[in-house]
Amino acid sequence: MPDDSLSAPSPEPPPEPSLELWTAVDTFLTNALLAPDPVLDAVLEAHAKGNLPPIAVTPAQGKFLHLLARIMGAKQILEIGTLAGYSTIWLARALPPEGKLITLEFKREHAAIARENFQRAGLARQIELLEGPALDSLPKVAAAHPAPFDLIFIDADKKNNPRYFEWALKLSRPGTVIIVDNVIRDGQILDPNSKDSDIQGTRALFELLHNEPRVSATAVPVADSKGYDGFALALVL
Repeated sequence: MPDDSLSAPSPEPPPEPSLELWTAVDTFLTNALLAPDPVLDAVLEAHAKGNLPPIAVTPAQGKFLHLLARIMGAKQILEIGTLAGYSTIWLARALPPEGKLITLEFKREHAAIARENFQRAGLARQIELLEGPALDSLPKVAAAHPAPFDLIFIDADKKNNPRYFEWALKLSRPGTVIIVDNVIRDGQILDPNSKDSDIQGTRALFELLHNEPRVSATAVPVADSKGYDGFALALVL
């Protein structure tokens, strides 16, 4: 019998990894899995009109944070790095009516846009935004909110990641989940000699995670419309 495999067309080679491909996949997943959301669309529009840097989490990542908070049954959430409040809103939507989210933002102009977005989302009552350097705000958070946080999301200046993580441990309990965004940095994290303070800060974070017996941690690389990056996730033991 003839061997039909000899005449079968060769399979198409997989596409080369690229930002264009990752963006297309990101868009496909967003359209496939996330319902239209005029409020979040308006938040992103306000972000763009305010000329804020395009570094907010993607819709799929926002939904991931939301689902994680719901799975945990989180009632107290801390976010370090607000920007225009896109990730804040995703997280706050997971809270029960009595829940609370505290978010810290360095820049006053960003905080103003975020507050408008919280009003737009109907979440201003559940979200407390503190302006100023996070390392100045964190002692105030510790004094005013002695109850530990269930979920802590760190997405601010990367050079201070080690200090933010140390504060997150102080404000946690066994079972708290700590997430640190943007830990791959287009692969630059591999360079021990980098002169970039954000790279060195994130490498120091990994060293802390490796040596800290109070947490069990991993990291997940992500390729999406923002490029090649990823997040670290730590469970407080």
